[in-house]
Amino acid sequence: MNSTIWTLVLVLLFSVPLHAQTESSPRTVGKGRPNAPNILLLFADDLGYETLGCYGGRDFETPHLDRLAADGIRFTRAYTSPVCTPSRMSLYTGTYASTHGYFNVLPVHVGTKQAVDFRRRFSTFPQLLRDAGYATSVTGKWQLAALEFHPDHCRDAGFDSWCVWQIWRRGAKTTRYWNPCLNHDGRIRARLADRFGPDVLADYVIDQMKSAVDAGRPFYIHHNMMLPHVPIIDTPAERASGQPASLGRMIHYMDSLCGRIIAAVDELGIADQTYIIFMGDNGTDTRAARRTIAGPVSGGKRDLNDAGTHIPLIVRRPGTITAGTVADDLVDMADWFPTICDLTGITLPPDVELDGVSFASRLHGKPQSSREWITGGIRNQISLFDGQWRIRTGSNQVIDARHLPHETVLEIVPAEGDQAVRRLRATAGSQLKAEK
Repeated sequence: MNSTIWTLVLVLLFSVPLHAQTESSPRTVGKGRPNAPNILLLFADDLGYETLGCYGGRDFETPHLDRLAADGIRFTRAYTSPVCTPSRMSLYTGTYASTHGYFNVLPVHVGTKQAVDFRRRFSTFPQLLRDAGYATSVTGKWQLAALEFHPDHCRDAGFDSWCVWQIWRRGAKTTRYWNPCLNHDGRIRARLADRFGPDVLADYVIDQMKSAVDAGRPFYIHHNMMLPHVPIIDTPAERASGQPASLGRMIHYMDSLCGRIIAAVDELGIADQTYIIFMGDNGTDTRAARRTIAGPVSGGKRDLNDAGTHIPLIVRRPGTITAGTVADDLVDMADWFPTICDLTGITLPPDVELDGVSFASRLHGKPQSSREWITGGIRNQISLFDGQWRIRTGSNQVIDARHLPHETVLEIVPAEGDQAVRRLRATAGSQLKAEK
């Protein structure tokens, strides 16, 4: 073989893209890897499991989410902390409230300059996805810093783009629904006086999906839905019909927006490439009892019990997830960090320490994860729940949760629960860290 031919061979060898030579590399899931799955997270604000018809709820209409459950997998025992900041911190960082140290709502709504440190102290899975080539974006309520004082905070957390409610601006709290104050990539959106904030965010989500598809990039979209958080307000549907505002109508409108976004995934032809995840961030914010086929649910947001921490969790990906699956696995909010890394083929950096346990294999029809208990936190208290018994740190209180939604506070632990309660107390003493 003469030198000219050898030169041509060498040029061809070294011009092969790096990802073609190292197809299994976890750091090459971006542009040029059409098999990299998209992740679309629809994250409702203050929505307990009992509000959805597919969970046996009788008070609210959620046809689109019920259909999503019929087309995917519905987890019956997904749990988190009972308010937004500790819940979202566990999601982003893969750690328990006792590890990340945020037990209460960060008071962004009153203009605090406090902010979660995503540059040095905390790592997030959106940062890893962005580094791996994903187009990352976030919407809605950003409760982890006031953008008035920390304008790059969404980018620090791992997002290329954002359209979020800027809760505090020019010395006052702003609005999220009608005439919303939305920060879009560092600028306040204009001409929104007659727009309903959740509609604007749905438009943004769909636009971000289209842009990523056109660019040939996988996407992670974290849609922090603002509904159905108080105040109770009329949606465009009530303004058109003249009906009064209500929590039920806000939930129904939220469901319709989810249906619109899900339909956009299907219309873009990316349904079999996209994990659609729907879940709530904590329990429902109402003192009114909600009816379910299993009985009434009392309590909700801010309560360190089943009503405050039990959330809906539905995942759909046609061709990958068997339609109509119901899973009773225990799932903790912290589990999403390792799960999403597994779903996207990203190897965890050695310096990232997680409390979460991946349940990615369960989405693919394999045995459940090894998780034996879940935890949540508020006001410097922690609860542990193993699916039957619940304990709270700083108290000898034991709750019999074998017949949910009914829970019984026990004075004396029955013999059949003695070993389980002992294990939970030992776990609380040995595995949960003190607040930082």
